[in-house]
Amino acid sequence: MKFILLDDILEQTPDRIVVLKQVSLAEEYLADHFPTFPVMPGVLMIETMVQAARRMLGDRGDARLVLGEVKALKFGSMVRPGETLEVEVTLLKSLEDGSYACKGIGRVRRIRSEENETSLPTGETAVSGRFTMRPIRKG
Repeated sequence: MKFILLDDILEQTPDRIVVLKQVSLAEEYLADHFPTFPVMPGVLMIETMVQAARRMLGDRGDARLVLGEVKALKFGSMVRPGETLEVEVTLLKSLEDGSYACKGIGRVRRIRSEENETSLPTGETAVSGRFTMRPIRKG
């Protein structure tokens, strides 16, 4: 099964991208994660950063980039159905082996409602860390 987690691209330059992932209760994985308290799994937050990085780096050569390693990964606020994960990925440097060092941050966007004035967009960090995208190794 392939998950496409980029719903919208807000900004894109050769060294930075900002994307949105809308989390809906209709997403299959939420049935098991967790049935009485559905939240976006951390691994899918990381995958959103990976997909954003792949899109940002796509014009640099090998478009078949995969996650190489993750460092200093931190999780914060949960992302629930009806909320949006806003992911920003920045290229830190190109490495000699064809890999790319990146940093990413995912923030929760909550919708403001008329009856609940405290439900403003929060910008609370859901995930952050540094990671490496590398070409697929052959053989």
